[in-house]
Amino acid sequence: MDSTVIGDSSVRPDRKPLRRLIVATSIGNALEWFDFAAYGFFAVTLSKLFFPAHDQTVSLLMTFGTFGLSYVFRPLGALVLGRYADRRGRKAALLAALALTTLGTLVCATIPTYASIGLAAPLGLMMARIVIAFSTGGEFGSGTALMVEQKSTRKAFLASWQFSSQGMSTVLASCAGLVLSTQLSQAQIESWGWRAPFVFGLLVAPVGLYIRRHIDDTLPAQREAAPTSRPAPVRELLTRCKGRVLLAAGIMAVSTAASYLMILYMPTYAIRQLHLPASTGFAATVVTGAILMLCTPLMGHLADRYGRSRMMTVSAIATLLTIYPCFAWLFASRSFGILMTIMTLAGVLKAIYFGPLAAVLSSLFPTDVRSTGLGFSYNIGVMVFGGFTPWLVTAMIGWTHDPLSPAFYLMACAVLSLVCIAIYHRCIVKHL
Repeated sequence: MDSTVIGDSSVRPDRKPLRRLIVATSIGNALEWFDFAAYGFFAVTLSKLFFPAHDQTVSLLMTFGTFGLSYVFRPLGALVLGRYADRRGRKAALLAALALTTLGTLVCATIPTYASIGLAAPLGLMMARIVIAFSTGGEFGSGTALMVEQKSTRKAFLASWQFSSQGMSTVLASCAGLVLSTQLSQAQIESWGWRAPFVFGLLVAPVGLYIRRHIDDTLPAQREAAPTSRPAPVRELLTRCKGRVLLAAGIMAVSTAASYLMILYMPTYAIRQLHLPASTGFAATVVTGAILMLCTPLMGHLADRYGRSRMMTVSAIATLLTIYPCFAWLFASRSFGILMTIMTLAGVLKAIYFGPLAAVLSSLFPTDVRSTGLGFSYNIGVMVFGGFTPWLVTAMIGWTHDPLSPAFYLMACAVLSLVCIAIYHRCIVKHL
């Protein structure tokens, strides 16, 4: 069994502070994922308003290209904010990350469109995405490190709330998209409706900042040391843990690609390829998000009992075997019922993989570089297998004229993750 202990103590913590900590670490992650989901869900509208072109596919590629380009800055944010967390504390880095996210979301909510300010509109939107991506880069590592360093043996369960919060934000963003697409006309959505999700994110941000100010940090021994006497986390990471960074990114592949293909891209796929109403894709992602929100902590609990890599292997194999038949079935039927069934299956498989994932990634890095290592490897994986996924699958469909081609991309990611999980189980778990 690979349910290894990451902290220094197995003493059971008080439940009330632990619940507060779960909320504090999850709320920023949820806000950032909500922002990314909102951008992806309204990609077709944003392509018209910020990236007008003579061809709809070109316009959409520019929209997703801007989305993907911002992800290049996530590893940089992971290094900068991760270093800050490993030297100054997890809490300080979490507050800084959430403040930057709020700034980027404010720009998204208020920026004029191309028709009003011309080229400044797409450039301003791109800069806002870069700020959000930079802050997100430091969010996951700091938040997850704070969770797994608690005095509890339930590491997978605690860390799984990071991904459960992504499911919650998917539900909220999908509900927003569903309400807007059914209650507003297309003209109203293009005029002001697309801004509503970003405004909602701005309302949540102050609550998150308040809660985070009232949590306790970890690493008391490091807090007592002078900052200059602590190891340089970036140098230590790149010197001692390069192989583990690559291994963690490979483990991330199938889960990340599935998130961005089956959740973020699905409303666009439903509109452009299946010719279904926009509300159909939003409704399906509500179901998937709800499954992730509710089931991921349960899967984390099971992983603490029955083994982490075992559960992840089952999920990756099931994804590899079912994704192409699911896409073929969906394209042949093009019905809401089939779409809902497939998205339900995707949600269950992702929850199984998500449950132990954060704890697995945490176990790869020692305490003194944990925030930096977690954040950097996670965001390398997200950048490579996530940020450019909507752009890549849109381009694949355009190049091959095969609407089923995205399935092959996810299958390749599943194979890569299976190889990396096997390496982790054989070479890492036995030495922890």
